[in-house]
Amino acid sequence: MSAGRRLIRAASPAVALGLWQLLTSLDVNAWLRFEQFPTVDEVASAFADRLGTGPYWQDLGHSLRRIAVGFLLAAVAGVAVGTAIARSRWAADLLGPLVEAVRPVPAIALVPVAILLLPTNEQGIVFITFAAAFFPVVVSTRHAVRALAPAWEEAVLTMGGGRLRVLFSVVLPGALPGVFGGLSVGIGVSWICVISAEMISGEYGVGYRTWQDYTILDYRGVFVGMATIGALGWLTSTAVELLGRRATAWLPRPAARGAAGARRPAFRGAGRTPERTGSGRAAGPAPAVTAVPRKEPVP
Repeated sequence: MSAGRRLIRAASPAVALGLWQLLTSLDVNAWLRFEQFPTVDEVASAFADRLGTGPYWQDLGHSLRRIAVGFLLAAVAGVAVGTAIARSRWAADLLGPLVEAVRPVPAIALVPVAILLLPTNEQGIVFITFAAAFFPVVVSTRHAVRALAPAWEEAVLTMGGGRLRVLFSVVLPGALPGVFGGLSVGIGVSWICVISAEMISGEYGVGYRTWQDYTILDYRGVFVGMATIGALGWLTSTAVELLGRRATAWLPRPAARGAAGARRPAFRGAGRTPERTGSGRAAGPAPAVTAVPRKEPVP
């Protein structure tokens, strides 16, 4: 990444924070009301105070554990179900209608189902996290597997490979870019739903603490929770993307922009001035003359 792009990426949040500080410190009230917003200094001070307390790290650990368990279960189950639907007619007929019927339902709307179905709130929150990430992974895996070129599978079958060899040597490696695309979407949706579930039925966690701060009108604490959620989501999404790049490092990467224009294909006669025809138009490069080897006389 160039230095200019790094500068722009660093300047973007700095400008947003500066604008936030300016509007809140001046108590701007022009349609949007900033007089009740805490300033950046107040949120930073509250955030520093929270970092030194045990409950903050306890809430952080609970949210991360719920995300880890629910997301890993969704990744394994989503890849398996998506691959089965794409590869098997029986799975497509049995599981496809169920997936399409439940997929439009928001995961947070399944909270009453989780409360009625599962014995503890902890299991219910993990279930909501699982449901949030499961469907993006299923859909992306299904499309990625169906988009594979059949020539690869035919090549393995021609060389005597079986169905398992095709699955682990062709299907899963070839579908990895699409799978990690679904995982990147799934981890973001998982954070949205786990925070919402913690607000509704949780006892610990970042979402639970943020909602408690709101009920006692501690707006600085609310913004500390929002900043924590944003940082956790960004770190986990970055981790998934880095893992995806490492897992697909064997794939060809697109050339850098401008590299194609820097190199021009060399051709015979390059650099020569094109000859002018009688009409004044430039003629193309002279055709290359291939030297015919002279035969030696036979004694």
